[in-house]
Amino acid sequence: MKTVKKIIPSEKKNLGPKQFVMSPLPNQWVEQISPFIMLDHFGPNHIPAGEPFFVPPHPHRGFAPVTILFDGEVEHKDSFGNIGRIKGGDVQWMTAGSGVVHSEGATESFSKTGGILHLIQLWINLPAAHKMTAPSYQDIKSETIPVLQEGNSQVRVIAGAYKNLEGPAKTFSPVSLLHVIIPKGEEVNIEAAKGFNASYYLIKGETMVDDYEVPEQHLVWLSEEGNSITIKAIRDTELLFMAGEPINEPLVSYGPFVMNSKTEIIQAISDYENGLMGSV
Repeated sequence: MKTVKKIIPSEKKNLGPKQFVMSPLPNQWVEQISPFIMLDHFGPNHIPAGEPFFVPPHPHRGFAPVTILFDGEVEHKDSFGNIGRIKGGDVQWMTAGSGVVHSEGATESFSKTGGILHLIQLWINLPAAHKMTAPSYQDIKSETIPVLQEGNSQVRVIAGAYKNLEGPAKTFSPVSLLHVIIPKGEEVNIEAAKGFNASYYLIKGETMVDDYEVPEQHLVWLSEEGNSITIKAIRDTELLFMAGEPINEPLVSYGPFVMNSKTEIIQAISDYENGLMGSV
């Protein structure tokens, strides 16, 4: 069995007036849990009618920004002409690769009516061999995500192979991404390959794992040894389980760019400023 290596609380990051995210990664103790390099949890927040929630066009290079949407509606547009609209239960998986400019925010119809917006944005690193791959966009609808019923609990397989199910997301290194829903008093045994970096983020509820009680908005980093972990729900619980083969390469990040060297970061900035990543 895997054991708990560290329990990491989220820190509040302000996005602007009245808006913020809770972020456990990166943090003061750990730069990354490779291949996972950032996790931001937004909401659940009520967006008033007539107040658009919008992140203006910005660039990315060298990793895959992934949006897991629990409630609301989000629209994506990018410099390669991709337009995607997702709703609660859907996932937006963008491989920035060699560089893309994109914008995202609540859809026009959602902004008119207002409502609950709740999501996680997860940044997944790319190996050096794929950092300059052509950008791509995956619009993953809820109905295409296979669901494993474990007693009264559900395991939604977004990426990777899990107990004979295959997630729809296409990745550039071995990654398992699971959205797990556990009712109060139930427990789930989750498998993860030995040697993979594994962790889970508690979206809501409270869990017991390896004799530790873990409250919501905390990240549980697990040991590399062992190939499974049993998680019990003290209250109705929802979590994001992440496991992946470590990318044992240098990591240099600067804002929206994640590369292997400072030289590559400088090149990314130059390429963006010279319009080589296009525009929305």
